[in-house]
Amino acid sequence: MTAATYSTLFPRVPDSADAVLEGLDPEQRAVATALHGPVCVLAGAGTGKTRAITHRIAYGVRAGILQPASVLAVTFTARAAGEMRGRLRQLGAAGVQARTFHSAALRQLQYFWPKAVGGGMPRIVDRKIPLVADAAAACRIRLDRNELRDAAAEIEWSKVTQTVPADYAAATAEHGRETPRDPAEIAQIYSTYEDLKRERAVIDFEDVLLLTVGILQDRHDIAEQVRSQYQHFVVDEYQDVSPLQQRLLELWLGDRDDLCVVGDASQTIYSFTGATPDHLLDFRLRHPGATVVKLVRDYRSTPQVVHLANGLLAQARGRAADHRLELISQRPPGPEPRYTEYADEPAEAEGAARRIRDLIGSGVPASEIAVLFRTNSQSETYEQALADAGVPYQLRGAERFFDRPEVRRAGSALRAAARFGGNDSLLEDAVDLPSQVRAVLSGEGWTGEPPAGSGAVRERWESLAALVNLAQDFAAAKPDATLGDLVAELEERANAQHAPTVQGVTLASLHSAKGLEWDVVFLVGVAEGMMPITYARTDEQIEEERRLLYVGVTRARQQLSVSWALSRSPGSRPNRRPSRFLDGLRPGSSAPGGARAGATASGGVEQGSAGHRTGGLAVVGGSGPVARRVSRTPARCRVCGRTLREAGEMKLMRCEDCPSDMDEGLYERLREWRAVQARRSGQPDFCVFTDRTLMAIAEAGPSTPVELGRIPGVIARKLQRYGTDILDICAGREPQGEDGSD
Repeated sequence: MTAATYSTLFPRVPDSADAVLEGLDPEQRAVATALHGPVCVLAGAGTGKTRAITHRIAYGVRAGILQPASVLAVTFTARAAGEMRGRLRQLGAAGVQARTFHSAALRQLQYFWPKAVGGGMPRIVDRKIPLVADAAAACRIRLDRNELRDAAAEIEWSKVTQTVPADYAAATAEHGRETPRDPAEIAQIYSTYEDLKRERAVIDFEDVLLLTVGILQDRHDIAEQVRSQYQHFVVDEYQDVSPLQQRLLELWLGDRDDLCVVGDASQTIYSFTGATPDHLLDFRLRHPGATVVKLVRDYRSTPQVVHLANGLLAQARGRAADHRLELISQRPPGPEPRYTEYADEPAEAEGAARRIRDLIGSGVPASEIAVLFRTNSQSETYEQALADAGVPYQLRGAERFFDRPEVRRAGSALRAAARFGGNDSLLEDAVDLPSQVRAVLSGEGWTGEPPAGSGAVRERWESLAALVNLAQDFAAAKPDATLGDLVAELEERANAQHAPTVQGVTLASLHSAKGLEWDVVFLVGVAEGMMPITYARTDEQIEEERRLLYVGVTRARQQLSVSWALSRSPGSRPNRRPSRFLDGLRPGSSAPGGARAGATASGGVEQGSAGHRTGGLAVVGGSGPVARRVSRTPARCRVCGRTLREAGEMKLMRCEDCPSDMDEGLYERLREWRAVQARRSGQPDFCVFTDRTLMAIAEAGPSTPVELGRIPGVIARKLQRYGTDILDICAGREPQGEDGSD
């Protein structure tokens, strides 16, 4: 075994407490050495938050300040907890408890139940749905399988937000929450569900937290015993804490403040489950003397990817947006994000599959490529496109399309209709293949209009709608096709799903991609109606959709492709437009409302050419609510008039080899000023302004903030921070502005 292999697979344990701190950047070191009192770490995507908090714990243990058994680190997934334990062992801090909230609570509940309640602890039900079904039946409310899933989700939300059945209707109205059934019916089912649990002496997953909270509230002796065991707490992903988890944490702490929380309000994407960033944002109100450390050095993504991520958040609104972190990439420059517009969804999937095949052919491992989409129903198109291109893939966080229960049932119904359709009254008025499929699937829950809200019912409808759309496309390609032909096509597609499940391109929803990263990421379907999703209506819901796209962007290490389609199927009316979240960020688009975006991502590559079905089309402009096709004037060189295609040329508004009218003296003064700013802020020169941006300023010679703000690369935040200095330099004056720090 080589030394390199040894260091990678079996890293040597640091030989001292000080050695634990080696390799940490200044902010990470500040986290690691802040061992007393409340600490709040605001950590942007890719900034090494897990590294910071594990080194903090290890440093405290190795320095003799923390006892391993007295530390409890909690996070939200078993995978994250296992990773934390592994890192702590490698740092010489074995014995520290790193668990999920539920795992930690369950251990305490099992240990203290005989003392607090007596007898054996009730059995924990593995699945709620059978019990919810019994509760609904007892209430004489008929629910299908997917409605049962939605009802179970509502019960879970109620319990983690500490909402009792009597308050359910009022709570949903207060939160603007869309319910799958009448709130009174859900409340009735919820109440009966709780009664049935008591009758059968069982508890559910949420009861583990609720009962632990109850015991710690009622039994002060037990609470003190827990507090004597655990004296120091670390909470990861604190923006995802629910009110119930926060209450449990408060009971663990008691009147102490040895707490370190880590989170990023801009990555709050699970509010529908009861998660809220309020606890993170209010941390300093609850702990006025807290140490707050911001991690903004991004070690994951290239400056180009980080620039787009910052631009997305700069346009955000709301409380979480007020606390956004502006990331600073620590990686070498990479390619600009690619923005590609396609005629239709199949063309988009085929285009992505071709590019992925080429990337794999050039040496990029398939496992380092991901295709991320908003809903699981989008996966089938990409599964098929990748299979057709001979590209192996794996699905994460979702069943394969043809393995979904509603799709299997729909397939059975279509097969039966193909064989015995002559005796089916549903098909009497069906005049063509698409209408036959719609008629058959209406019996499985498909309707002409989607159901309101999200949840299992909506997901089932999306799957059935995908089959309806597939039938329309199939009939358009083969006008004489019968229902039997379509069934054969579906069976062939299902049988083709034999790609390896480990070493393949990852297909995942944006939600299931949280916490992961790849070298190359394709963000697909980034169009209005899908991003933000149609049923996101309130300002809060829209902003959560923006944060979801931000999470998707920050999954990419090196290459990022963003794409959308103008229509659903070939030949359909092109009535879609790119997501409003890209306004002011993709080349050729305007910021929302015609104003300049808070941060503008310069550059970017538009792929494809008009007229080819599988290629890209001209970018659609405009940001209004009505999608319409407009022409976009290409950027042209202000010297020779040639169409500009390269990002750097578009920034200068001239060809690379056309003569420059740049003021060389002004350019050099700007470079000297930039070097001073970079030293003061401790960041590379290009993070202040790139060379091309300085060249563009030196060529334009702006005299007002408006003129300066029109130059690509001078985003609003930099205009506010550096604008006075730059205008002074352009006017031949000595800059009188601030030092550029936040």
